Amino acid sequence: MAAVFPANQVIVVGGGLAGMSAANQVVELGGRTLLLDKSSFCGGNSTKATSGINGAGTKTQKSKSIPDTADIFVADTLKGGAKKPELAKVLCVNSAADVDWLVDKFDLDLSLVARLGGHSQPRTHRGKERFPGMTITYALIQMLEKVAEKTHRARIVTKAEVFKLLQNGRNVVGCEYRKAGKVVKEFGPMVLASGGFGADFGSDSLLATYRPDLLHLPTTNGEHCTGDAIKMGEAIGAATIDLEWVQVHPTGLVKPDDPDAKVKFLAAEALRGVGGIVLDAMGNRFCNELGRRDYVTGEMWKNKPPFRLCLNRAAADEIIWHAKHYTGRGVMKFYPTGEDLAKDMGVPLQTLIDAHQKHFEAAKKQEKDPDGGPFPAYPSGKTWDEPSGKTGSGKKFFHNIIDGSKVATEPFYVAIITPVIHYCMGGLECTVDAECIDKSGKVIPGLYVAGEAAGGIHGNNRLGGNSLLDCVVFGRVAGKAACKYTFGTNEKFKPCPTPGELKELTK
Repeated sequence: MAAVFPANQVIVVGGGLAGMSAANQVVELGGRTLLLDKSSFCGGNSTKATSGINGAGTKTQKSKSIPDTADIFVADTLKGGAKKPELAKVLCVNSAADVDWLVDKFDLDLSLVARLGGHSQPRTHRGKERFPGMTITYALIQMLEKVAEKTHRARIVTKAEVFKLLQNGRNVVGCEYRKAGKVVKEFGPMVLASGGFGADFGSDSLLATYRPDLLHLPTTNGEHCTGDAIKMGEAIGAATIDLEWVQVHPTGLVKPDDPDAKVKFLAAEALRGVGGIVLDAMGNRFCNELGRRDYVTGEMWKNKPPFRLCLNRAAADEIIWHAKHYTGRGVMKFYPTGEDLAKDMGVPLQTLIDAHQKHFEAAKKQEKDPDGGPFPAYPSGKTWDEPSGKTGSGKKFFHNIIDGSKVATEPFYVAIITPVIHYCMGGLECTVDAECIDKSGKVIPGLYVAGEAAGGIHGNNRLGGNSLLDCVVFGRVAGKAACKYTFGTNEKFKPCPTPGELKELTK
């Protein structure tokens, strides 16, 4: 390959977590990388991820005696919506090593673990402060920036809009991009990691083509998410998969003074993981807060808005940085007492007392007799919780519950929530080595994909915490595969010595 053209670099398109994972991996293996991002700064949607990154069998889990394994995680991911076991296996089997890679190589704090919807074990890792997507992605950006500053192993170019893939026969050998009114060509195998199409709202957009029914909804995606990688791949015959599967997240945050804003901030799924409950306009629970995202959204559409996500004192204390951050942004409100909350909602205090009391009693019965409940539970078994049980996807995990007698004087953090376009499960179809394929199933040499630009990994519904993991796992897989491709037999064409540690290159 390297004898065919001077492939002394791997080109990565997109500066979010998938792109940064690929680029750092290339450098770690002794390769050179060029990272291109069309925005004025790197980070993408990855920096907005609020709940954490999944890992099964991590050092953090072991320190907390959480009995999780890759096999349990694979089963949860397939039950959650994934349709390709071979890709789900790559995601889950690599999860522990890749979460530990973040902690060990980038000095990240991922010491807290929560159980999100659809997971049978607590496995979603985050740190004690700030949003995990932000801290993880910025750590990798800073590492690559320092490597670029101190060595010739990495370059980062922002405001660079890649618009065309270059080929030699079937092989992808580089790209063209626009910057400051000029067109620039670069050569090397390509890793496409420029995200999904959750903000592609034009009349000929991917959303209009595959999900016109969602065009009216707000989105959590930045305006850069217009499906560029998918469109460039399609232009050279790359296969796509699952483009119709667009995830609508149940907890977009409504700002009371700007309720119709098209771009909305996302409420972390961990807010429900720590015990937040969802109430309808009348103050009643109506779903399993820890169900799949598509399920919770579906139940919201059957009930009366506005919907509120309510955290009692213990729940809020467990995730207090988030709660205070959202309150500061005006998308969450602190109520000194449940009585104040009931007054603001315009419902009788007794309604909130009853909702919490029934939830409390169901949790206690579940603890005492986990298999004796009258309703089906998700992902399996039985539940005593009637509001969720009646939906066929009952709640069986309860956390930070309070009995009804405490509601009147209990402080609450509360947000008004609404369904939002959040994540595109579909994208460019790939192999277990992140290689793009054509419509006949043949690998397109020199073209790789990672992150939300890739399709087929999550099926028709992605579990919370799997997007950051997908970025790191398949970003690293793509980086390794691109290096193997360019280095040649016995690494004959490897451009740089392999560093002992990435950190060594930044000194």
